[in-house]
Amino acid sequence: MQATKVKAHVRLSQSKTTRRTLIRSALALPLVGILPKGVRAAEFNYKFATALQGGHPLNVRASEAFVRIREATHGQVEIKLFPANVLGSDADTLTQTRTGAVEFMVLGHGNLGNYVRSSGILSTGFAFSDYSHVWAAVDGALGDYIRDDINKTGTIVAVARMWDNGFRQVTSSSRPIRLPADLAGFKLRVPPTPAYTMLFNAFHAGPTPINYSDLYTSLQTHIVDGEENPLAIINSGKLYEVQKYCSFTNHIWDGFWLLSNQRAWMKLPPAVRTIVTEELNRSIGDQRSDIAASSVSLRSSLGAKGLQFIDVDQQAFRAALSKTSFYKDWQQQFDPKAWSLLEQTVGKLA
Repeated sequence: MQATKVKAHVRLSQSKTTRRTLIRSALALPLVGILPKGVRAAEFNYKFATALQGGHPLNVRASEAFVRIREATHGQVEIKLFPANVLGSDADTLTQTRTGAVEFMVLGHGNLGNYVRSSGILSTGFAFSDYSHVWAAVDGALGDYIRDDINKTGTIVAVARMWDNGFRQVTSSSRPIRLPADLAGFKLRVPPTPAYTMLFNAFHAGPTPINYSDLYTSLQTHIVDGEENPLAIINSGKLYEVQKYCSFTNHIWDGFWLLSNQRAWMKLPPAVRTIVTEELNRSIGDQRSDIAASSVSLRSSLGAKGLQFIDVDQQAFRAALSKTSFYKDWQQQFDPKAWSLLEQTVGKLA
């Protein structure tokens, strides 16, 4: 009888041991082993930072690309959007991207020009008269030249085509800007990059560099009386709440480079990098169409919100600028080859 109890106790202990072992073994299994077939735990969890408010077309289309990338890689790559400068200013985020704390970011070509000089050439005032010139330049030889310079930094790479942000317009809370002379003494916010400061100094304005994250407050408290941005930014940033007039100057085309930390990018297998680039380029094409289509609809919707639009003679502004030393001085900032590639697309500027 005693022997029977001992055997029973041994069997029970062995059973408990077996169950514990099975549970531990199950917990020790990689998550991919218990996910549905074709789905895996994300091997690469990457951050994607922008300065733009969540509803901006760039953020909307980028988010669509992230879904497609996750599906195409069977969950291997998970990219999360961080909009509205939540990770810091553009300068802060660029530093984080260079060091690898952030894997992806978008950055305006003007701001990138502070780090990769050739990128700033796209901010040349009144260089692009329409989108045919823009895309011929940034998707062509000039874009390739700048892309090579970005990739030579050793810290960041340009992984797709450029996003569109639209042509920039001048807004004001104090007086309408109709003629070049109206800019004289006009204090307006500009991005912290030399291209904008030099351009508006040529018109004898008072350009004031301020980070975008501080723009709304600066307008609200009248640190500056105006600013200049594309309509999509004026809308998504609700700048119409603190501005009264918008003059269609089209003085600079604005676009964003899509940058990645070089080490993070190279960690992705080649096939995965191809998928990421293809899906991002697809969304960039969609976003470019969005911006083009919104040029009419945004004018209507912003007008309904109280913003008064002024159609200026853009050629008058170009002519006034050409009478200054702006183009000669600005040209000196760049390699002669880069300037030659620009003028091959848009014609002689100086």
